[in-house]
Amino acid sequence: MYNKKDNLLPEAERLFVYEYLPAAVIARQLNLSRKTVNTWRAEHEWDKKRTEFLKSKMSFHEEMFEFARKIMRGIDEDMKAGETIDPARMNALCRFIPLFTTSKKYEDAVNKKKEKNTLRGLTADTIAQIEEEVLGITPNDYNEETEEE
Repeated sequence: MYNKKDNLLPEAERLFVYEYLPAAVIARQLNLSRKTVNTWRAEHEWDKKRTEFLKSKMSFHEEMFEFARKIMRGIDEDMKAGETIDPARMNALCRFIPLFTTSKKYEDAVNKKKEKNTLRGLTADTIAQIEEEVLGITPNDYNEETEEE
């Protein structure tokens, strides 16, 4: 027997969490109602999963920068305390500095390439997302308006 939830739930979650698609777009792509997608979104904590995924994607240069910052703070604390600076720590810091620009340039080039492939302007999906998430208009609102007229 065909069970929509068992078959479409994993795909809907993947699209929301990893592809950053809004519920309205997922509903259209998978031929589901927005209400169903939003119910799954709440029940399975997709927003939390998306946030965790985004945190895990912290760029390498940011991690490297934070590591170098810790080394630098340690050196600064030792200097203020009048202690001898370990040459290995100073050497490590000096070796990290050129790597910042190299990794940052690479990540910027990758991001720029992704931006070129991204469509510009308002698509029907973007308009539907704005209507639903910002204006609170759902497709049912349209149907009710046309029936009343």
